[in-house]
Amino acid sequence: MQSLIGTGVALVTPFKKDLSVDVEALKKIVHYQIDNGIDYLVILGTTAENATLDDQEKELVIKTIIDANNDRLPLVLGVGGNDTHQVVTELKTRDLSPFVAILSVSPYYNKPTQEGIYQHFKAIAQASSIPVILYNVPGRTASNILPSTVIRLATDFKNIVAIKEAAGDVVQAMKLLQRKPKDFLVISGDDMVTLPIIFAGGSGVISVIGEGFPKQTSDMVRLALQNKVKESYELHYLLLDSIDMIFEQGNPAGIKEIFKSLGLSENTVRLPLVNVDENLAKRLHEELEKINGM
Repeated sequence: MQSLIGTGVALVTPFKKDLSVDVEALKKIVHYQIDNGIDYLVILGTTAENATLDDQEKELVIKTIIDANNDRLPLVLGVGGNDTHQVVTELKTRDLSPFVAILSVSPYYNKPTQEGIYQHFKAIAQASSIPVILYNVPGRTASNILPSTVIRLATDFKNIVAIKEAAGDVVQAMKLLQRKPKDFLVISGDDMVTLPIIFAGGSGVISVIGEGFPKQTSDMVRLALQNKVKESYELHYLLLDSIDMIFEQGNPAGIKEIFKSLGLSENTVRLPLVNVDENLAKRLHEELEKINGM
């Protein structure tokens, strides 16, 4: 899918100091992505603090982003969970027409076998009226979707079109790239290894750092997709320290501190997440000034 090649960003949910959803800040964040070259937007992923949003808040976030985007960029919706029946029910009852695909995380907490993971995504593929992006993030789910399972799913279900691969294992990504169906996309879900995955045959990134530095990140990915190795790595190394910093004390606490420095939103997160400490906040602010000053 051409619309999923390049740089997508997993949007945060900005909160006011009273912990309510900050609609105006969310609109600003959407405009900031569009104005600075991002290729598509991902709604209600992990970075959105999806686990702490109730159903009414999720609908507010979705509507706000759709309205602010105004059909300018493709939209991907996060629809996942560890109760297969619940995910399938949502897919069958939700209007998916505003979205080019769903992003569905591998079941967490349950720790299913590879066959269990296959059957979970089989049910999702059969229920979804739009393409499906698998999301492999073992650091959060406690289970890894092996390349053999991904290949099996991609081969058996034509609407499973891509994977957001966030295992942090470049060798695993290369094995997947070696064997995948021709049109199946491997998208980096780990900012630190975006370029190695692209140069091995990947199609881009669903990024967190890209929200805070959308121009630099989207330029880096475009250069990489044009096989401009030296130029893309110059931008990668420019962003390298900031990538470490935004995850140092948890996501999205780090990227929300960047947004506070940019004047786009408060840095508020919901428990059990907490704000970054003063030391990291100072370093993030200095890094932001350094990068945007270049």
